[in-house]
Amino acid sequence: MDFKSKLADIMKSKTVLLLLVIVAWGVGYYIVGKQSSVPQGTPAEQVSYILNENGCVMCHSKDAKLPFYAHFPLLSTLIKRDVSEGLKYFDITPIMADIKSGKTASSTALAKIEYAINTGLMPPFHYKIFHWNSAISSQEFSILSNWIASQRKILMKDSNVAEEFQNEPVWPIPSKVPMDLKKARLGSILYHHTALSGDNTVSCATCHPLDNAGVDSLQTSTGIRKQKGDINAPTVYNAVFNAKQFWDGRAADLREQAGGPPMNPVEMDGGSWEKVAERLEKDANFSRDFKAVYPDGFTEKNITDAIAEFEKTLITPDSPFDLYLKGKKDALTPEQIKGYEIFKKNNCAVCHSGKNLGGQTFEYMGLAGNYFQKRGNVGKINDKGLVSFSKDERDTHKFKTPTLRNVALTAPYFHDGSSQSLKHAVEVMAEFQRGKKLSNEEIDLLVKFLESLTGKSDGKPLGGK
Repeated sequence: MDFKSKLADIMKSKTVLLLLVIVAWGVGYYIVGKQSSVPQGTPAEQVSYILNENGCVMCHSKDAKLPFYAHFPLLSTLIKRDVSEGLKYFDITPIMADIKSGKTASSTALAKIEYAINTGLMPPFHYKIFHWNSAISSQEFSILSNWIASQRKILMKDSNVAEEFQNEPVWPIPSKVPMDLKKARLGSILYHHTALSGDNTVSCATCHPLDNAGVDSLQTSTGIRKQKGDINAPTVYNAVFNAKQFWDGRAADLREQAGGPPMNPVEMDGGSWEKVAERLEKDANFSRDFKAVYPDGFTEKNITDAIAEFEKTLITPDSPFDLYLKGKKDALTPEQIKGYEIFKKNNCAVCHSGKNLGGQTFEYMGLAGNYFQKRGNVGKINDKGLVSFSKDERDTHKFKTPTLRNVALTAPYFHDGSSQSLKHAVEVMAEFQRGKKLSNEEIDLLVKFLESLTGKSDGKPLGGK
């Protein structure tokens, strides 16, 4: 036998051996993956076990303890890359904490877990090679799916959603939220009162005019002494449904958010709360009415509390889409229904989830491409995102997912106000968040669906349309 023949035989035997190894791995993976080994316990305990045992926490948590082999050459680079990329897509730490404490999970966390198990994309193939038991078994799939449905049922309890839509990733907003009407009336006056600014020229309504869908339609707002801000002002409508406030999440609730602008030197530059109180005291009638509800007068706590109560009234229920989800089939046009299906098909609802279609989590801008590089220069913009609040560099370029409610009225879009049209915003999201180039027909249908999210304020369509 000549050299070439021997080499061919060797290569043939190696190929056969490799095929046998692949087949053996596949059989082993299938057998192990089909095994049900979830211990008995509450649904929450079982879900926590599955997410830990299947490796979700390893690549999607800032607190993850990496395995010993993570320090091996080659593997180290691969694992660090997976963890870095995994955290961009989903930080599972908050939901694991919610499960442990018995809290209801966020709509976005539920949507992301559902997406992962339905598509089979997680865990990635190279992870499965070394972790046969990471395959989602039929038992695990059932446990996770049932838990997701039960969590959504809790979140949807006040939505009056029709039975057929009770496991959708989005649902209607309630027609009202609990609030103190007396405080809200005072908050309405404060919201429009220029005494919150140092020179009596700027109010909350300056940047968030209620007759313009709660936005000023500017790339960045103009504050006291005509100073320009460095980030787009989001709508104040439905802000009560956000998990946190501001693009970087630095305010836990509406009251904390209301306390920010008056003390911001660029926005209102109120000087101090004592000086704000002095200016408000000059309005004798309002001062009297305010002290009737807040006996200790114009303190920071009382002022922000009243504004927050007022902002709870700024909700826009009964959009055509809400009515559709409540069972009114003719509330949407056939094109809008197709647009909603495209919205879900392209996984837009994974982040724009829940009753506010957003506002629940902080997402990395540019998952599928370098958004900031291609965007180019759009002026002085704060592109830092969540890192400004968390001080964790891994949160750089993560921003609160904005609500899509009334989105047809709230241009320009994104934190940088760089997109002037809804069509362009859809194109940008498809390219840089989903890595897709949608057809013109798909984009048009998506826009028609998004237009169906315009709700009503005081019984009238927002924007007068």
